[in-house]
Order: sequence, then C-alpha cells, then structure tokens
Amino acid sequence: MEYYDDLEQNQVNEPTTDKFSQAFSKYNMNVDSAWVKSVIEKAKKEILSGGDKETLKKIFSCIDLTTLKPTDNEDTVLAFVEKVNKMEDKYPDIPSVASICVYPCFAQLVSRSLEVESVRTCCVSGGFPSAQTFFEVKVAETSLAIHDGADEIDIVQNAGRILNEDYETLAEETDELKAVCADKTLKVILETGALGTLDNVKKAALIAMYSGADFIKTSTGKEVPGADPESFCVMCKTVREYADETGRNVGVKAAGGISTVDDALLYWTIAKLVLGKDWLNNTRFRIGASRLADTLLNEITK
Repeated sequence: MEYYDDLEQNQVNEPTTDKFSQAFSKYNMNVDSAWVKSVIEKAKKEILSGGDKETLKKIFSCIDLTTLKPTDNEDTVLAFVEKVNKMEDKYPDIPSVASICVYPCFAQLVSRSLEVESVRTCCVSGGFPSAQTFFEVKVAETSLAIHDGADEIDIVQNAGRILNEDYETLAEETDELKAVCADKTLKVILETGALGTLDNVKKAALIAMYSGADFIKTSTGKEVPGADPESFCVMCKTVREYADETGRNVGVKAAGGISTVDDALLYWTIAKLVLGKDWLNNTRFRIGASRLADTLLNEITK
C-alpha cells in the first residue's frame, strides 16, 4: 500500500490508526443526508417515464449474471453458461452480460464452457458471504479461483472490523488479496446493510479503494439487507471524491435484491447523476443479479 507506506514513514511513532485518520482528513467524513435524499428524488423523477431500449441494453451489458445457491452443481451451472452462450445467436442486437458470477469451485467449468468472448468469469471468494474465516483460507480460495480461470474476484470486506475501527487489519487483507489478483479485477463488497450508518459506508469505501479495490460493491444479498439507494449514492460520491484526490477511477456495483427494471434504472441514474456518463459502461458500473436479466430482456424485446 504505497500511500499508507508513505504515511508510515512520516509518522513512525504514531498509532497505526493515525494513517487512516490522515487519509480520512482529506475528505468530509460526515455524510450530508439531505444531499443524498435530493439525489435519489431527482433520480426517481428522471425514471418515471421508464427507460428507452438503448439504455436498457446498456444496463443489460453491465449485469454480473449470478448463481450462488446451495443447490448449485455442475449440471445447473453448465446450463446457466449455455443460456449465455445461446443468447448471442438468439439476440444478436443485444450485448451480452458482463460476467457470470459463481462460487470458486465452478471457475474452471465456467471459464472452459463460456463461448462468448466478452463475458468474463467472476467468482466470489474470501469467505463469502461473511468474510469470517482465516486469512490464509481467503488467499488460498482466491488463488485457486484465479488458477482455474476467474477473471474477476468479489470479496467481502469484514464489516466487524469497520464497526470496531480495526482499519489496519482490514486494509492489509484487501491489499494482499489484490496482490493475489494482480491484473484481475477485484471487487470489494462493503456489506452496507451491516454497517449501521452512511458515515461508516464512506469509511468502508475509502479503505477498500486505498487498499486497491477496482470496484466497490454494495452487498452480498445473503445475510443482511441488500442494496439500498442511499448507500449506493454515498459510494458513488466517495468514488468521485477519491478520483478527484488520487486520479484513480474505481467502479461501482449494486447488488442484493435488485430484480425490477425500475430498480436497475434507479441505480443507473444515481451513478449518472453523481459520477457522470464516463461510468455508464461495464468497465465502471455493474449490477449483480440473477432475476433481472430475464426481466430486462422481456422489456427490451416486447
């Protein structure tokens, strides 16, 4: 973590949390709830008329098509992949989804079965969905997933460490997992529904980004409440502030309970209002969903 290493050289005798205090001091850490509310209201008004088909196609191309069920097996996952393979012929004027997201044990099956070049193999890792396991297990799981063909890794930030302000351990874990990923895309799930406050969402986002995250993501959609527009709005604002401060652009991903066209349009529009049109593509914007793809397809093709 170059940024934090520099801070350590300047503050050798200071407590370890001071480097994070120094990083946080570059930002207004008190979230303006009134501003968040105004952005969401503006976004809702903008989507009242629904989305045009071209916008819906763009959103479709940003979907991480996800199957993370306890009943997943080789047959169901292969059928999932085949559905994506066939879509290119069935809907030639609709772009493919961004990725197929599965448990790491299916990385090899997905990567070898995918025939659509633009679709990436994505795996959850790092003790998903709670992150409550040995760090060595997180490293091994991530490394094995990449070895088996994963292009993207979704890890969960340990929400407990945010709540007890153990930022040092949290950042070191993320930093080391990014080193394991190397040039592969690392998405860090903040699990916003467990963080309690929007101020904590901002802290979690900054720690993830300063530790090497290529994307920050709202939720697992498993153990606690999923995506909410308020947290996503704060994440987008923090990504913008971080980009202005460091010059590095980080992507945003909404996931957890997103299943309707209006849901998708709301998160897309919040990103547009806060981050701008440069984020409206699948290199910087994603939606994690299993049901949404069919819903969008029906809306686009009807």
